[in-house]
Amino acid sequence: MFVSSGVVWYEYTSLTDGMTTSKALDETKKDAPKHLDNSINLLLIGLDSRKAMDGSDLDPSIVENDLHAGHDSEVGGYNTNSLILLHIPAGGGKVQAVSIPRDDYVMTYKGDGTKLGMAKIKEAYGNAKDQFDNSPQAKGLKGPDLEKAGRDVGRAATIRTVQTFLDQPVDHVAEVNLKGFYDIAKALEPIEVCLTHPVDDPIIARTATKAGGGTGLKLPAGHSKLDAAQALSFVRQRHNLDDGHGNADDFARTHRQQAFISYVVYNLKQKGIVGDLGKMRELMGVVQEDLVIDNQWNVLDFAQQAPALTGGNAEFRTLPVADLPKVNGQYVNTVNTPQIQKIVKQLFGYADAAPAPAPAPTDETPSAPATTPAPAQPTASPTPTAAKAVTVDVLNASSAAGVSSANEAKVLVGMGFKEGRTGPAATKQKNTTVTYGKGAKEAADQIAARYGVTATESASTGADRVVVTLGTAFTGVASDRPTTAPTDPGTNVAQQGPMVDAQSDGGIPCVF
Repeated sequence: MFVSSGVVWYEYTSLTDGMTTSKALDETKKDAPKHLDNSINLLLIGLDSRKAMDGSDLDPSIVENDLHAGHDSEVGGYNTNSLILLHIPAGGGKVQAVSIPRDDYVMTYKGDGTKLGMAKIKEAYGNAKDQFDNSPQAKGLKGPDLEKAGRDVGRAATIRTVQTFLDQPVDHVAEVNLKGFYDIAKALEPIEVCLTHPVDDPIIARTATKAGGGTGLKLPAGHSKLDAAQALSFVRQRHNLDDGHGNADDFARTHRQQAFISYVVYNLKQKGIVGDLGKMRELMGVVQEDLVIDNQWNVLDFAQQAPALTGGNAEFRTLPVADLPKVNGQYVNTVNTPQIQKIVKQLFGYADAAPAPAPAPTDETPSAPATTPAPAQPTASPTPTAAKAVTVDVLNASSAAGVSSANEAKVLVGMGFKEGRTGPAATKQKNTTVTYGKGAKEAADQIAARYGVTATESASTGADRVVVTLGTAFTGVASDRPTTAPTDPGTNVAQQGPMVDAQSDGGIPCVF
């Protein structure tokens, strides 16, 4: 027994020796949502960072020439530009993967559950790290020690935010930065991809007045074999895209990330890497410099579960958004949190989680044609404690058809707030405003996100109270209206763009 235990210990340490591990799960597992079975949820984090693990800048020539990611290591900061939750079902079966659009505007949290505030979900990592770096807890830490501690705080914030948003536990986490992505692609190249349309994305030089951009990627429709630099350009392209689903910057790129992962797991199987300790050790040696896994992850155990994933038995979906308003001058994705949670539960195989029903038409929402899929509902719901404590008054200056303070109040009550006064506004102001009193900032920020405005504090607004004034230019919220957002024929749930099936076209799915 001691001999066999020693062999297992040697095999495990030979795989993980030299790899960076994170203790971020230590805090987030304490009160995570409970599993309904023995399934495993793995969170994949793609960090848009041009810095090494110790916080030092990557070689500018590598960043510019190999990564095609500009020449400034501060670009991208610590944004998590890719967030994918992989659900590996108990006892085998089809792996379900859901991508969270990076600009989803949600309540973000620190690892201990303390609220960071409403923000794009990609910003949770950097905001938490920033806060820690300037806190008393960071006093005395310098260089690599400060960087490691700060990144663990950022990871924990991302994990907690994802857990709360999706109402799903995160069992393990793997994080890779741009350099790590490049190293993985380099180890497995050529990377085969398939495009439904040709692409031409010329590099635009940065000037004093223009930010520049472009990846230099030029590919025909159909299958292409890419080197590592081209593969990175393939998943990072932001310009010259129009996938027909409303936000090409994010959604087409997300589908490409899914297709890349599909090819990687297919390639691992084809090359016989999974299950071969020597080949796995060789691959880990290549990527360990820029790959982070949690300190509770037994790589050998995962290798036994991996055949379901590497067998191409996986489906990738992108979670839907409700609207694309501007908040604080930036476009965000507003989301319907309860709908998202129902979709995820259903996709993960929990029978009691039916799809979110379509809202009943009112006089402010025109009836949908019989063939129109159920729309995403309004923006993210507030947390129950915030909702119960806050009363919302709705005053109306708009004369648009279907708009009334009473109908708008019903929507806000549906989000969990208490209904206050309704009626006409005292003045005919053009723009919609959201003001709040003491103790109501968090709720006001969530309500303001619905209208694409910024909430402001007002001494004339009572404590625990929010006042919404619908301006003369207000004609309704786009996400309340029927939409033609695609649904998955198999599950009849909304998603942002088509599903990416890892089994399609021999493990090389075609994407936009």
